[in-house]
Amino acid sequence: MRNKFLLIILAVTFVAGSAYPQATKKAQVGFRFLENPVSAEVMGKGGVGVTTTLNSNGIFWNPALISWMKSDVDVSLNHTKGIADINYNAIAAAVNAWDFGVIGLSFMTMDYGDFYGTRRADNDQGYIETGVFSPSAFTIGLAFSQKITDRFSYGVHIKYVYQNLGDAWVASIDSVLSTKKYESSKINSLPLAADIGAYYDFLYNGIRFAAVLQNISREFRYERTDFPLPFAVSFGVTVEPLNFFYGENKEHNLLLAFESRHPRDFGEKTKFGAEYQYMDMFTARIGYQNNYDERGMTYGAGFKYEVSNVPLRVDYAYEPFGIFGGKHYLSLGVSY
Repeated sequence: MRNKFLLIILAVTFVAGSAYPQATKKAQVGFRFLENPVSAEVMGKGGVGVTTTLNSNGIFWNPALISWMKSDVDVSLNHTKGIADINYNAIAAAVNAWDFGVIGLSFMTMDYGDFYGTRRADNDQGYIETGVFSPSAFTIGLAFSQKITDRFSYGVHIKYVYQNLGDAWVASIDSVLSTKKYESSKINSLPLAADIGAYYDFLYNGIRFAAVLQNISREFRYERTDFPLPFAVSFGVTVEPLNFFYGENKEHNLLLAFESRHPRDFGEKTKFGAEYQYMDMFTARIGYQNNYDERGMTYGAGFKYEVSNVPLRVDYAYEPFGIFGGKHYLSLGVSY
């Protein structure tokens, strides 16, 4: 009865939250880097991570998942080589705090490279150079997840976010030239955000369901412009179809996953992923992302092995990105 009560409360919460993204502001969210996907394991199967990331990287997708990691300590290192030489790195760590729950830490930082700045001026060229600048952005967070039963868990992830896109010059009221300088990193309040998630395992042929609210926050302001963070509601479900015919098989396993994402500033996005695992050592992945401009198919593979009785995992994924080429994802993980 208690489990049903909790599920009803979460269902009402998620339905109410899903109505929130239907705002009139379209394509006007800030701190967009928070949407960058982390984990080659997840991206190999189409970015379906809300139900499937049962290690420390689950912090970035659904904090309720870290309760299901099989070790006492799990650490993940992630590198993404993006388009236009825009790369980013992320670290996640989770520690089992006895029977109380699991505590996790997250960190992600962007590498935008160097840019050459200019501003309008009253000279023959019409501009002057303002020097080289490097935009920066990062987020650091603390997560907590707890298993209520052998089927259900919840999780919360509190994040501090920071972004500095360089200084900007604007024209005064009586001038058409850029004469006033302000810092783009100056905002009106402490930039905090939260993710809240839930996970339910039916304990039947790999059928699992999860939901998460991401980037819950108040609006922030640059100068006179208010903007929200990229809030989104996601739902996911998985199934292991081979189990219907052969039962649990330690040698071969096939996972099929589906995810629906409802961002604040765009229409619904759907993701499909498949993962074949052999002997819990080698994994092949494929996925598809729907309703994106350039994203579509993804491909990946992973390996697990032990070094001095310490389990290690290596994952790689490739995401074609249309006219921009492709993105490469690499993740390393260790468990104790």
